[in-house]
Amino acid sequence: MDSTLAESTGRRKTAVACVKLYPGAGSIEINGRDFSEYFPSLSLQNQILKPLEATNNLHSFDIKAVAHGGGVSGQAGALRLAISRALVEYNQELRPVLKKEGLLTRDSRMKERKKSGQPGARKRFQFSKR
Repeated sequence: MDSTLAESTGRRKTAVACVKLYPGAGSIEINGRDFSEYFPSLSLQNQILKPLEATNNLHSFDIKAVAHGGGVSGQAGALRLAISRALVEYNQELRPVLKKEGLLTRDSRMKERKKSGQPGARKRFQFSKR
């Protein structure tokens, strides 16, 4: 039998992350690699650890995650949301703490589509009067 405590999905931009929580000592594995290797940037590492720090569960769970799509920043945001949702699924009493920190809100900002007759989403071709 699988000893998974909770599992959840998070999204940010075009990135999707699926997270599984296991009882353990605090190891985080993303796409089969250690998370400090997968996200070498300290700011992205802190972003992922924020839900665990807010709920004082930094060394309570082992986390296995699969992240795909988007870039590193989008994947980090998706992982943060997925971990927060998984913690709430595991223990409903953690919800007010995570909600207060804004960790349960899906960041809905997406890239604006390119419009026809323009080089980008907002940029216009140079106007010529004559």
